[in-house]
Amino acid sequence: MTQSLTTLLGITHPIIQAPMAGASTPAMAVAASNAGALGSLGCAMMKADALRELGKDMKNQTNRAVNFNFFCHTEPASSAETGEAARALMKPYYDEHRLGEVKDANPTHFPFGEEICDVMLEIAPKVISFHFGLPPADLVQKLKDNGSVILSSATTVAEAKWLEANGADAIIAQGFESGGHRGFFLESEDACIGTMALVPQIVDAVSVPVIAAGGIADARGIKAAFALGASGVQIGTAFLNCVEAGIPSVHKKELLASDGSNTRTTKVFSGRPARGIINRYMEEMREHEPDLPDFPIMNTLTGPLRKASGTANSPDFVSLWSGQAVGLNRESTTEELIQSWAKDAKL
Repeated sequence: MTQSLTTLLGITHPIIQAPMAGASTPAMAVAASNAGALGSLGCAMMKADALRELGKDMKNQTNRAVNFNFFCHTEPASSAETGEAARALMKPYYDEHRLGEVKDANPTHFPFGEEICDVMLEIAPKVISFHFGLPPADLVQKLKDNGSVILSSATTVAEAKWLEANGADAIIAQGFESGGHRGFFLESEDACIGTMALVPQIVDAVSVPVIAAGGIADARGIKAAFALGASGVQIGTAFLNCVEAGIPSVHKKELLASDGSNTRTTKVFSGRPARGIINRYMEEMREHEPDLPDFPIMNTLTGPLRKASGTANSPDFVSLWSGQAVGLNRESTTEELIQSWAKDAKL
């Protein structure tokens, strides 16, 4: 199955550098692709014009396959009262950082739709991936007819079956160990299945290649994923201590100091469960978690806080996204990591 995935994606090594919106950079994606893996870009928060320019830039930087990733979340259904209550909770933190008025409780990025689809049809990347399901069927078909391979994340067997039935060419089996946002879309957020249990069940349930994600950070994890029947791996957290990662230095420092025991999933940054290193903001907001606005409204409200905290070199309000295997992180470059994994895992 490994060969089928590398052929499908147009890569040498069956490794995907996770998209990680807000943390991955064009430099990281280019380095990963040029090293024989699949470099990825988290594009969920980009506008059409910026995305079009990015596509042009990427074609000038690499002739290898690149993955453009987008969100397919449902539109927020929170009430105006919920939004105003969240703004009130944010006010003391805004005041502490001298940020002025709290942002309005409105989404500032949106699900993959017609406008972005048209840009992707222009760029025609080798791979387009999605988180939180898939776009409408007509858009998926347009992308496939245009030659792009479609990937998406599943956190359960039922989601994997749905993705295969609705056009996914390969499925990312995202275990509960993963850092950042969990990709569930059919199941409840309570379906917390680890990678070791999830991967073989999805492999048995679908006929398309399965990519293991979550808790994989070195050659041992890669080999274990293949033993479970995976055709490839997607790795995220391990790349965050690479020189190309676009995260604040304080985030990198916290990753290197962690052994994975101080991570948990939280909604307080974006309104949707995501795993990160526990910090002051996560602790203080924990009791309010059930009453916060839907994703991505909270992402709008916390954006200025996250930026200010990172600029001040403080971890208190940064979304310190991290998977449970973070204790294996080391400073490196994207190319060096991929080369070492390919060698040690005998890919």
